[in-house]
This record gives sequence, structure tokens and C-alpha cells, in this order.
Amino acid sequence: MGSNTDEVDDLSERHENLSPADRVVVSYPEDLSDWGRFQVEKDAFVAYLRKTKTDRVRQGDVWEEFVGVGCCGSTLDVPLRVEDIQGGETFGPETEVEWSVREACGIEGGWQVQSQGGPNEV
Repeated sequence: MGSNTDEVDDLSERHENLSPADRVVVSYPEDLSDWGRFQVEKDAFVAYLRKTKTDRVRQGDVWEEFVGVGCCGSTLDVPLRVEDIQGGETFGPETEVEWSVREACGIEGGWQVQSQGGPNEV
């Protein structure tokens, strides 16, 4: 069998071969609730992004990220989008993450308790 160049290309984009960015601007939709914004912008979630986004990061990349579980087991997944990346190609331990807000996308969650009427209430 011949070699699979797609597999080689995927492996070549792993973090150890890429320089970490100085700064990455990531956006979330404007209809994300205050509770959802708090979850996304806190230090622990930024640390999570730095540890898990080990492939090449490009402007326009979109990730659907889990940010919390409601009291009844329903989850809130938020579509995050890379708006800009400066000084490198991936997240690193020192990469500054800046948040921005983009157009609403109809994000919905399923619980009422944490967000005074639901995750869409701001």
C-alpha cells in the first residue's frame, strides 16, 4: 500500500511543530446569556482552550464548545469563532485570548435555574 499524505499532513499540523500565537481573538454570538459569557471568559475556560486547541488555528475556524451543564442535565454548547490570530499558528501557554461579540445565531440552552429564565436571557 502507498502512503497516506492526508494523514501525514494532519500530523504535521500538531502543536509541537507550530509556533504559539501571541494573541488570538475569539468571538461568541451576541445572544449568549450573561451566564454563558461568564463561563466562556473565565480563566479556566481560556486555559482549556490553550491546552486543547493544539492544531493550527486559522481565522474563521469555528468550534462548538461545551461550557456547562444545567440542573437537569441539559448542556450549553457555544459556537466560538477565531476572528484573528497574531504572531503564531496555534494556542500556547502564554497566548493572550481576547473576546469579541459577533452577530446572534439563535443559540439556545435548556435550563431555567442558572440564568433567570434561561440561557438566552441577558
